Amino acid sequence: MALLKPTRTTFLLGGAVALLAASLKGGAGAGSEFLSGEGMPYAAFDRLPKTDLPVKGGTVHVGFAPGTLDLSRQETIAWIERSARAVSAYYGRFPVASLRLLIVPVGGSGVRGGTTWGYRGAAIRILLGSEADAADLTRDWMMVHEMVHTALPEMDQRSNWLSEGLAVYIEPIARVQAGDLTPEKIWADMVRDMPSGLPGRGDGGLEGVQSWGRTYWGGALFCLLADVGIRKGTNNRLGLRDAMRGVLAAGGSHEVDWPVRRVLATADKAVGLSVLADLYATMGSRPVTPDLPGLWRDLGIRQAGDGVSFDDAAPLAAIRNAITRP
Repeated sequence: MALLKPTRTTFLLGGAVALLAASLKGGAGAGSEFLSGEGMPYAAFDRLPKTDLPVKGGTVHVGFAPGTLDLSRQETIAWIERSARAVSAYYGRFPVASLRLLIVPVGGSGVRGGTTWGYRGAAIRILLGSEADAADLTRDWMMVHEMVHTALPEMDQRSNWLSEGLAVYIEPIARVQAGDLTPEKIWADMVRDMPSGLPGRGDGGLEGVQSWGRTYWGGALFCLLADVGIRKGTNNRLGLRDAMRGVLAAGGSHEVDWPVRRVLATADKAVGLSVLADLYATMGSRPVTPDLPGLWRDLGIRQAGDGVSFDDAAPLAAIRNAITRP
């Protein structure tokens, strides 16, 4: 079983310290049982009334910690349901049969952070700014990001790059497939941000990496290369989505512990290839710098100001289209 600790945590820029300081206004205090304490978030959550939301293949049990929100309860629930639908569409069902979801009001605006646990069943805590509005929820990526974490086994900390990389890569694709984002938006973001995952001077492979860019965007780059590789190897019939559905079908949710090699082997088996294991053999232990400009060109992605345009005559344009197709 997973250790008794938060396993995946995401904060907006500014970090946890600034967040806790801001939380003293309009929401949970820094010493609140909903922000710290042994047994998080289960002990606090279990004392709260819940709203049960049926999702495809399971139920999300939503609890609200004490505090004020400018958003209505109905708006917040609709955001949760929308996020769950996007994740369910990508995986074919919601990753876990039962999810505890704790919403904690904190100071400020927007969605301020998220953490996912698995040691007593899948659980997520989302820190929601007391001044957040409907536009903040429309822009939010953290809820889907944290829900994606529930679809992968807990792994050794050295393999955080895979967990975070999958969440970074899958979250926007799932939202495009659900109709919440456009393909142009997410490919423009990838063109802008993927270089953050490339190795710098003195960097090693992905396994055991510590830096933010290499962990999140290096992992996402691994996932993009895997998606393209699987689609090349199956004449565009299958992709990373099918591989990760295979992990989930084999029992690989966040409620169990698996080594990274088992995750990759299970994913490869689902698509009948060795793409992920082969990529891991090269990128896991050594710094690898893929030709990103060449990849964007082959996918038919052209930078146009702050956005992108698409070239459907490019050699891998059909793969680009298939990645985001519902």
